[in-house]
Amino acid sequence: MALRETDPEAVGGYPVEDRLGSGGMGVVYLARSASGRRLAVKVVHAQYADDPEFRTRFRREVEAARQVSGAFTAPVVDADADAPSPWMATLYIPGENLGEYVRRHGPLPAERLPELAAGLAEALRDIHRVGVVHRDLKPANVMLADDGPRVIDFGVSRAAEALAGDPLTQTGRVMGTPPYMSPEQLTSPRDVGPASDVFSLGSVLVHAATGRGPFDDVSPYETATRVVEGDARLDAVPPDLRALVTLCLAKHPKERPTPDELLSLLRGEPVPPRPAPPAEAAPAPRPRRRRRLLITGAVGGVLAAALTLGAVQWLKPDDAVSRALPPGWRAWQAQDTRTDDGSNSPFSRCVVARGGLVCAGGGAKAARFSLATGKLAWGAPAVGAGGLADQGTVFGASGDRDRVYVYRDKSAGGDSAPEPVYELQAIDSRTGDVLWRRAYLEGLDVQSPPNSELELGDVAVVKGGLLARYGAKADRYALLADRAKGKPRWQRPLPVPDSCGVNAAGGHGYLICLSEKETRLSRLDPDTGKPSWTARLPGALLFLGQADGRLVFAENIQEATHRTVVTVDVASGGHAVRSVPLSHRQPGASNITLSDGTVYYTLWNGRVSAVDPRSGRQLWSGDSEVENPGPPLAGEHHVFLASPSGRLGALERSTGKVDWSRPARSTDVLSSSDSPGAPLTLVGDALYVPYGIRSVYSLDIRNP
Repeated sequence: MALRETDPEAVGGYPVEDRLGSGGMGVVYLARSASGRRLAVKVVHAQYADDPEFRTRFRREVEAARQVSGAFTAPVVDADADAPSPWMATLYIPGENLGEYVRRHGPLPAERLPELAAGLAEALRDIHRVGVVHRDLKPANVMLADDGPRVIDFGVSRAAEALAGDPLTQTGRVMGTPPYMSPEQLTSPRDVGPASDVFSLGSVLVHAATGRGPFDDVSPYETATRVVEGDARLDAVPPDLRALVTLCLAKHPKERPTPDELLSLLRGEPVPPRPAPPAEAAPAPRPRRRRRLLITGAVGGVLAAALTLGAVQWLKPDDAVSRALPPGWRAWQAQDTRTDDGSNSPFSRCVVARGGLVCAGGGAKAARFSLATGKLAWGAPAVGAGGLADQGTVFGASGDRDRVYVYRDKSAGGDSAPEPVYELQAIDSRTGDVLWRRAYLEGLDVQSPPNSELELGDVAVVKGGLLARYGAKADRYALLADRAKGKPRWQRPLPVPDSCGVNAAGGHGYLICLSEKETRLSRLDPDTGKPSWTARLPGALLFLGQADGRLVFAENIQEATHRTVVTVDVASGGHAVRSVPLSHRQPGASNITLSDGTVYYTLWNGRVSAVDPRSGRQLWSGDSEVENPGPPLAGEHHVFLASPSGRLGALERSTGKVDWSRPARSTDVLSSSDSPGAPLTLVGDALYVPYGIRSVYSLDIRNP
């Protein structure tokens, strides 16, 4: 996933390179230690940091997880439970998680299932040996590494020996993911032990073999009911694995095998029959109605856990009640009228900075709206006398969100055509005050001023400031350093000024030079600006961004069809370059966007196709019902597209089918406009949609 504007530059002193994923409890980043080791750093959501009980629990879980080691787990490297936002770093395991694999490719091949089962059994054996119960074994927590499966994320585990008397277990909080939880997790969470993980292992194996869980049903309630009372659906599980899975999914913990016994079964060794549970251990018989009341209470406990610990993901995740909205948020729409200069253009881009949404374009250099209410705090015009009224953009925000970087057209008017005079500015995100300004492309005869994203890349936000083409002739590139009031920290000549530009991904700067036959990509040393490595890519390519540790490029064409994407593994130093054929050719007139690891090809008529850049496989293609859509924004469960008039479509991320939509909000900007909709912004569950003439509206995607 690409880093978002709200993501930190570093966590615990470890520089952040990419976003690996997010969930109810926190966000996971790819970071790197001083020695070069890649780490997965999980940062807990800020709303839990003020809960002393949570911090105590997290501290204990970290200490327990530090004891776990083994070939099939990801060891804990570092952690800080007392940080403003608690975090934990484990060794990064490259590869897809099992859930992603099944979603993209379908069930795991039958010949790989025994290897998966053995790897999970060995991982649980290592975890249980040190007295830890994982409690949330699910497909998303199983990485399919090159050397075998690895179990990750002990953030919701507890020390097994503490379960009986720990006062923290007396709150009744339930942790786990219902389709993969054991019956005892739903009915008596204080009695959960190592056998619960074995039940979850059985459910994970069924998902790997069939593409669905053994107890999946139409609602979370029915799923929980089937876990406790119903029979597992195992018809599609290969016969060789079915007997082992059946043992794992026994309702009573004492009837399930241990991880060591599972390994013996997989090796074909005989295992003594499991003893029947003693009569006194069985729950007292209750009427059917009472049993269902207990299940209802258990589900209620899980819902409470989702609100407090954010550790639950339902079978249908959009039904979850966990909310992530800015404090005091309400649905709103607002317009910047302070810079009215007769232009009829929408904002070109918005960024999040210190509780505000800063937008620019359509004559506005920048305007700040409250994330919660839409109240306009300040606004400033982008143009001088004689300038082009529809210009102005915001390039991004600094790592601490205190500053936003904007563009201003300072062209002077008169009897003749205005002389191009452009300026880059850093402005205080709270007050709108200009902190520093630098002349930019001054006197350069260009057809149009810079806009939000240029094809070759004129400006890019990196750690420490702005990477920009620089000088009166734009024949250099420089790092305009924040701490030096925008003065160049260094500047270097562009190899070919007319065909070279700058860009950024994961906070790092890149120099990109195009020719008809190749694209030359160089990663820049942040201290000197010199290339630290260079890769030569086939053909003239369009830079899309970074996903899963790879830089992604598309063919830079207009009339032909797109046949390939090109990826570069960042960790390889530019050596691992792949041309990936597309399973379905895409129209050359497509606008191309990389969002959360998927490449989207969109057309003016609303047609959109989703492509996996790693395999080239088309995941789906369909009609968004949105005219002239802007760049798609991929959320956890939906892909969002909007038109210049504010029409919004929410497509199911897995199928591309329209789940819900919202009508246009403005007729001031014609739907037939050549300019597509502006990029969208998502902050938790709050979606921000620029539209019309310098207008924005916000809605809750869980309750649109």
